[in-house]
Amino acid sequence: MSNLIPGNQKHLTLDNRVFIEKCLEQNMTMKDIAKPLCKDPSTISKEIKKHRTFHPHNDLASRGPVNRCHLKKDCSLKKVCPTTRLCTGKCASCKKVNCNRVCKNFVPDTCSRLLRAPFVCNGCPSKAGCRKDKFFYRATTANRDYKTILVECREGINTTEADLKVLDEIVSPLIRQGQSPAMILMNHPELNVSEKTIYNYIEHGYLSVINIDLQRKVKYKLRHCHESQINDKGIFEGRTYKDFQELLKNHPDMPVVEMDTVVGCEGSKKVFLTLYFRSCKCLLIFLMPDKSAASVKAVFDRLEKKLGTFVFCSLFQTIITDRGTEFSDPDALETGIDNIIRTSIYYCDPMCAWQKPGVEKSHEYIRYILPKGSSFDHLTQWDADRIMNHINSSARASLNGLPPIRLAQLLFDQGTYDVFKFREISPDDIILTPDLLK
Repeated sequence: MSNLIPGNQKHLTLDNRVFIEKCLEQNMTMKDIAKPLCKDPSTISKEIKKHRTFHPHNDLASRGPVNRCHLKKDCSLKKVCPTTRLCTGKCASCKKVNCNRVCKNFVPDTCSRLLRAPFVCNGCPSKAGCRKDKFFYRATTANRDYKTILVECREGINTTEADLKVLDEIVSPLIRQGQSPAMILMNHPELNVSEKTIYNYIEHGYLSVINIDLQRKVKYKLRHCHESQINDKGIFEGRTYKDFQELLKNHPDMPVVEMDTVVGCEGSKKVFLTLYFRSCKCLLIFLMPDKSAASVKAVFDRLEKKLGTFVFCSLFQTIITDRGTEFSDPDALETGIDNIIRTSIYYCDPMCAWQKPGVEKSHEYIRYILPKGSSFDHLTQWDADRIMNHINSSARASLNGLPPIRLAQLLFDQGTYDVFKFREISPDDIILTPDLLK
């Protein structure tokens, strides 16, 4: 480590990685980034290169595959592809671009910025129009990768083959005789392992006995994660409800949006994505073709295009939602079209719907119109907008008899009001029954 920077010999935290990401956006040097963190510049450099994320080039604007070889201008090779023996033209001008996969001289046309510090495109001023492959450093993604590596490097057992053989010779015969691991350890303290370790060795097949040989192990059911919940727990790092409370404690005036989905009957593919503004108690309803993370991202991208990135960031600065699988890709939701952080996603605790009460209460109004067991497949976005306007136009006792849409008129400008397709319904014309869609 550098003698000029006294390191703290600690692993990088999520806050450190957020600081690194912000510094990269400002095109700061490795030395300037490392000094406030008490790290060596090489540590920051290794961190960026190890945890940067790859974003492939976009060929949507081109009419076919693009030759991505750095040597294509000076290349004169022919018949590199073994399937085109009759071809007489240069491989560099081939429209199929098969030479990129089979040519031994292929060199990727990589931006020079990626070959030297800062090794990423975060602070590049031309990243929006660049057609080359890109690398970005994202703090949340880097921290999740770090946690995964930290767990994987500790997998396996911390013992030698000889010690494991001795343990197996003592434990396995006694378990077959009906003794429990706790009983064995009481009589054999020289084993120097815990009861949980023996159970883990049996579970993973390191000993010659199996779970069926234990007296009571097979009688207990394994805990399973609910099918509609996220299995990757790493995405909750820095996004828990506790982190959300800390954020509101430091920034009490921050606008918060609650997000959830409403599903139809069994077999119905279409679902509602609901967004609830706590500031005015207004509800947005978007009809999605399915309950997937890609559909939720498509709604976010469509809103950002219509509102503009600045307006979207100000309205949806903080979003809290549940742990459904449709919200399993927070990085895609948080990152905008031009790779700009547009929002922050936080997750409620399991089985704690009360942590986002506003959107849950609004779902009651939706169920007045579409009771449980109703199919959404015949609905369109026009129907969703109609349901939304009738719900937002209904008076609320918590607002002293005013409807939420009146507050929306005061908080949102006319452009935003029109993008959300808000339209106030006369009090006598409000329908909150299935007759609304008939």
